[in-house]
Amino acid sequence: MEMINIENLNKIYKTGSVEVHALKNVNIEIKHGEFIAIMGHSGSGKSTLMNIIGCLDRPTSGKYFLEGVEIDKQSADELSLIRNKKIGFVFQSFNLIPRTNILRNVELPMIYAKVSAKQRREKALELLEKVGLQDRVNHLPNELSGGQKQRVAIARALANNPPIILADEPTGNLDTNSSEEIMKIFRKLNNEGNSIIVVTHEHEVAKYADRIIVFKDGSIIEDRMKEGVENYLA
Repeated sequence: MEMINIENLNKIYKTGSVEVHALKNVNIEIKHGEFIAIMGHSGSGKSTLMNIIGCLDRPTSGKYFLEGVEIDKQSADELSLIRNKKIGFVFQSFNLIPRTNILRNVELPMIYAKVSAKQRREKALELLEKVGLQDRVNHLPNELSGGQKQRVAIARALANNPPIILADEPTGNLDTNSSEEIMKIFRKLNNEGNSIIVVTHEHEVAKYADRIIVFKDGSIIEDRMKEGVENYLA
């Protein structure tokens, strides 16, 4: 069974009498343990696809199966549970709570999952050590660099042991060195078994992936495995 199976997916946004076809008959299969970069210019449909994969939006038509579950048939509460258990999110803008220390930020998904306070703290400390921030647990987000904030966001994404990490332009606000650090963390997580799906327009980021899916005007125009990635990015 594929981890993700997308069949003839369409997404149409309506603004008055105007219809925008953000996704057009998209078909994708993703296996457990893949590291995928989704590329394309602004407006190509890549972020729309990410929102649907992340159960943050629903398609207009077509089917999306996540580990055999047909997502469009799930209630809002069921989707919330799936997001909490199955998917870790990493965003370009970090989305950390500014007046809360980073330990508490990492604990947040576990609070929603009703994990005990003791277990939450132990897990959060373990994850902050994993991303090299064990000495910053009591710092607020504004006391950290951009790269450090994104490492906190990755630790938070891992809090409930999700099999999938979705990262939307995770290096968009970072300098070159910090970007490399973040992508090496994703590479390590993938080697440890996490499935990684990164939306990016940066070739330097996409080079870390084993497979690249390229969108244009809502459709897939390229879907290449590792052996074709270097040629595409050359």
